[in-house]
Amino acid sequence: MTTAFVFPGQGSQTLGMGKALAESYPLAKEIFEEINDALDQNLTAIMWGEDETALNLTENTQPALMAVSIAVTRVLEKEGRFALSDKGAYVAGHSLGEYSALTSVNALELPDTARLLKLRGQAMQRAVPVGQGAMAAILGLSFDDVMMIADEATGEYVCQAANDNADGQVVISGHAQAVEKAVALASEKGAKRAVMLPVSAPFHCTLMAPAAKEMQDALNQSIIRPPSLPVIANVTAKAETDPNTLRQLLVDQITGRVRWRESVQWMGDHGVTRMVELGTGKVLCGLARRISKDIETANAETPDDIEKLLEILG
Repeated sequence: MTTAFVFPGQGSQTLGMGKALAESYPLAKEIFEEINDALDQNLTAIMWGEDETALNLTENTQPALMAVSIAVTRVLEKEGRFALSDKGAYVAGHSLGEYSALTSVNALELPDTARLLKLRGQAMQRAVPVGQGAMAAILGLSFDDVMMIADEATGEYVCQAANDNADGQVVISGHAQAVEKAVALASEKGAKRAVMLPVSAPFHCTLMAPAAKEMQDALNQSIIRPPSLPVIANVTAKAETDPNTLRQLLVDQITGRVRWRESVQWMGDHGVTRMVELGTGKVLCGLARRISKDIETANAETPDDIEKLLEILG
């Protein structure tokens, strides 16, 4: 069985995530504390508190989801006495999850990743004033149909496909006026659902160009090493290993489309028969089942999950 390890993106966050890990494994607690120190912020107080609004702030959500993914990964490796590279063929992450993937295979150092993701969240929020941008999920139409709808809605505004998540699940992004128009058009053209998403900025479209510039500057000052496993990049939907290429793809990803459906298809075409989601939730497992009937899925978020996954991985 050939395994790919995958890491979730924004939308998977929940209050309390990672707390049971920290209570069960000293290593997980150390990882959370290292991230708190790197950010000079008590991020875990937000993660384990009761203020959902604070957790959903993009600048907090992004490092928080990464923190749980890396805590799960490192505990899994320690308890199983192996490295991911011993058990897997590839890693991949959805949007911010690509940073988790790179960290899991030692291309990025954990404190650097935490600071980069904090900046990424801030830069994305700064790029477009609140209320001017929007995102929407279009369900039940093909990717090509959604692309045509986005083009029709564009006019003088921006409306683009942001996430090609699975067959019949595409997220669009751009100016609020154009996205709202696209939602109405999608409903007219037979979408099962076309709904505006509760997000604070229009991610993965050309309106994010100012954020891409900020991230280019930050990533140019960051060390990226060759990963211990190839990373399937969101922008190219294929395996990448060159540090300079990976650096540029992290910049391109800010304005580029998350090609997740194609990424999972690429994995299947290159022998992957099992996908393991490490971190909060099971969103990527659900998408994988929609994309390919030939890929088994598993996930690990809690101590119980880790124990079960260790048995599966052998």
